[in-house]
Amino acid sequence: MLSTFPALRNRTTNGAVILSGAGRVLYNLRSRWTCICFCLPLLFALASPALVLAQFQQPTDEELKMTADPKAPGAAAVYLYREEITDNSDNSRSIYERIKVLAEKGKELATVSIPYEPGADKVTDIQGRTIHADGTVIPFVAKPDDLMDFKTKGYQVNSVVFTLPDVEVGSILEYRLKLRYKMYSTPSPTWWIQQPYFVHKAHYSFRPGNYIGLLYAARIAYGTKVVKDKNGPFTMDVDDVPPQPDEDWMPPLNTLRWRVEFYYSHFASGKEFWDFAEKSWAEWVLDFTKPTGYLKKNVAEIVSPSDTDEQKAVKIYAAVQKLENTRFTRYKSHAERKKDKLKDINKAEDVWKQQSGTDDEIALLYAALARAAGLKVWPMKVVDRSRAMFDAAYPSTYQLDDFIVVVELGGKEVYLDPGQKMCSFGLLHWKHSLASGLRLSDKTAVIATTPATIYKSSTVQRVANLDIDDTGGVKGAIRFVMDGQEALYWRQLTLKNDEAEVKKQFNESMRDYLPEGVQADFDHFLGLEDYSSNLIGIVQVSGSLGTVTGKHFFLPGLFFESRAKHPFVALDKRVIPVDVHFPKMEQDEVTYNLPPGFNVESTPQPTNVAWPDHAMLKIGFSAKDGSVKVQRALAYNFTLLDPKEYSDLHDFYQKVATADQQQLVLTRTPAAKGN
Repeated sequence: MLSTFPALRNRTTNGAVILSGAGRVLYNLRSRWTCICFCLPLLFALASPALVLAQFQQPTDEELKMTADPKAPGAAAVYLYREEITDNSDNSRSIYERIKVLAEKGKELATVSIPYEPGADKVTDIQGRTIHADGTVIPFVAKPDDLMDFKTKGYQVNSVVFTLPDVEVGSILEYRLKLRYKMYSTPSPTWWIQQPYFVHKAHYSFRPGNYIGLLYAARIAYGTKVVKDKNGPFTMDVDDVPPQPDEDWMPPLNTLRWRVEFYYSHFASGKEFWDFAEKSWAEWVLDFTKPTGYLKKNVAEIVSPSDTDEQKAVKIYAAVQKLENTRFTRYKSHAERKKDKLKDINKAEDVWKQQSGTDDEIALLYAALARAAGLKVWPMKVVDRSRAMFDAAYPSTYQLDDFIVVVELGGKEVYLDPGQKMCSFGLLHWKHSLASGLRLSDKTAVIATTPATIYKSSTVQRVANLDIDDTGGVKGAIRFVMDGQEALYWRQLTLKNDEAEVKKQFNESMRDYLPEGVQADFDHFLGLEDYSSNLIGIVQVSGSLGTVTGKHFFLPGLFFESRAKHPFVALDKRVIPVDVHFPKMEQDEVTYNLPPGFNVESTPQPTNVAWPDHAMLKIGFSAKDGSVKVQRALAYNFTLLDPKEYSDLHDFYQKVATADQQQLVLTRTPAAKGN
């Protein structure tokens, strides 16, 4: 893992506010907010070894001899000290870190990667050294590498990468950077308090050149304070900071990681900002989705006057799904659009005229056509929950990612995702469920949250018919019947990849499902183009299965779970929330066609385990005419769980793991004796 300097930072340019973020923005506040990567240079002045030694801190005997840290048991490394100082009075920022390597994995922190925009700013100094446990000092004197990360016409991001020398387990790593910024392009920093490893001490300082309108949002430990002395900088000192969360099935890191974000604003408070943002955003959305005469004329060709509201909503949805969605093809540059004589898209009707648009533009076009058809509809822009979660304490509309649409049908609100290609009507992509953002209301806009989905909206049925011979050889076929999120995933994957890549990824996805010795070969999909139907994947399987002894034949009772890595079993305690992305039901039906000369001795026991209102597991079997059928159903009906509920989750999955390890045991029929 690279020790990576954060690439995105807030900036002020001539007094205008520029917030960090990524993606297209359809709405700008008065202050002309824009998105920019934190710029770093390629100009390095490497100090002499003597100067390096003079400016670094002398390690203590205790630090040199340290082989483990009682404050961070089992840690591969710890930060002894961190320091970040930003001074807008001289347009500079300095970083200083001292790291103790305690295990082999911790040596990865010797490699530092610094993203930057070539030609924008410059680093006036990079200094570093490695100190061995015996006190030997090896200064950093190599030339850093300059690697291109990303490039488009007119924009490029590189990374300067350097590695501290001769690192061993037990070494202390030490380096500092000083960055100089262009005039009128000074940073308003984000202090990332939690790092990948435990931090013993850290100091943060920010001296703004002119902090009129300067605010900050903080997510920090109880008792920690940002201090502002009169005419002095903002400072914060912290001790004993736990590492940033890093567990399976956790919410986006921005909801958990401790940080302080500074920003400049024309508004005196977050509430004042959001009041203005809601009003301005609503005005923009209503104007973009205005049901013009052109749209009314075209929607009249899509729907009939006798259609119900639901029929109209479905027909309009199908019409916009047919358009080219450049989120799933390729977004054309301004030059390409000009060459093709395509005008800029300023209104929803422009999308219909061009029969093409981005995912957001198509979602807004749906809202405009629905309005033109007389439906009650409200666009909503939410945070992509796979990336982050909405933070009302951070006053920026740049944290919002994607448009969805809410339509009233039969007195009920239905949430739609028309910007997601191949997404069935009435289904939200999971990254848009339980997602917050701005929603249009009858008069203005409000901050709202989309509903959670239920397990019945995403199901996977795995139906296997397997022929077993007396040596353990197996041949057969599997049908994967999917709807909801699983079907959406594979349909969208086929839009961006060729047939060979889809086949490769489907086969790889089955490795954790199939028993040891069984190989899968994906054949084809059925219903791929019809997003309103189930998606069926046909797979051929072959190989060897189970263990044959002189008298017995042992087969996995639960075919698809014999190698399952059951989540939430290994850890009996958890302090951060659980995020499983979306509720789901798995239904398995496996038919073993037994070899001649074998009888069933024992089968998996019928199982019925329930975690009320959350999850359930059912297992059953039947034997008939030389075959055994095993059925299993697992459903969980939750998305986000508080750590207080983790004990129940852990107990449930322990029972699931135990039930899934049952075996099907066959006995060889004794040969008939002759007369």
